[in-house]
Amino acid sequence: MRFYGRFLLWLLPILFILSTTNLIAAQNTKQPPTGYTATLIKQAESGDAKAQFNLGLMYATGQGISKDETEAARWYRKAAEQGNAGAQCDLGVAYANGAGVPKDEAEAARWYRKAAEQGNARAQYNLGLMYFNGEGVPKDEAEAIRWYRKAAEQGDQRAQHNLGVAYAYGLGVPKNEAEAFRWHRKAAEQGNAEGQYSLGLMYDTGRGVPRDEAEAARWYRKAAEQGNALAHYNLGVAYSNGEGVPKDEVEAYFWMNLGASTLGEKARSARDGVGEGLTPEKRLEVQERCREWLKTHPSMHD
Repeated sequence: MRFYGRFLLWLLPILFILSTTNLIAAQNTKQPPTGYTATLIKQAESGDAKAQFNLGLMYATGQGISKDETEAARWYRKAAEQGNAGAQCDLGVAYANGAGVPKDEAEAARWYRKAAEQGNARAQYNLGLMYFNGEGVPKDEAEAIRWYRKAAEQGDQRAQHNLGVAYAYGLGVPKNEAEAFRWHRKAAEQGNAEGQYSLGLMYDTGRGVPRDEAEAARWYRKAAEQGNALAHYNLGVAYSNGEGVPKDEVEAYFWMNLGASTLGEKARSARDGVGEGLTPEKRLEVQERCREWLKTHPSMHD
């Protein structure tokens, strides 16, 4: 019997800055009620900081008004200069991404700091990323951890995951696998896919928690359902080896196939090895199942 190894990797913190989700979320396609936009413009023009921020959001997302990143940044700035923390954070996002303003990481960090010092969790997380990556500020892992922790303690799942990674690797804090497990669990329980994958990995390897193959497979599955390629592959390996789930070569091939295209030669070779035990017809059937799955599930690695 061939035994396929997993990818035993924690996902390092990466620069992942979301545009704001305050009054009007970018993911929300509902249009504002009739008359709302005109009223908001009047309020914003009269100097209302909250209205200015929300008008910036509307321009940024194109909801209820034509999308215009330059106008979004202009209204964010008006609100930010009045001390609106959400607008300060989103003006930082605009500078980080070059959206409506010239890209300027130092300006991004400056506005994040203003919002972060007011307790804005998104800004605290983003400022932590800037310190971790040395973008707009000198690279400083300890300072990154300080801001991650502030955001994580407010429930920011991305900060919780990154704090777990920091403890797992000893980045800016002493290495502590029990703390890594604690923060990954917090992120995972909020639905964070990277946290779910990392929690599965900790159960899989017995790091920070007693080894538990069934729990590892359970958390890999949660992350895999959200499109995490490492979780796809490791869940497939679990099926191939019968660890935490019943041994099933068809399921193994399915999950490994979903992750293989992203993860390189090792993953493709292992997938092909599993596929050798299936008939050509069954392989084609599983590949079609993968295509159908991808139509209805997210992919985090496109």
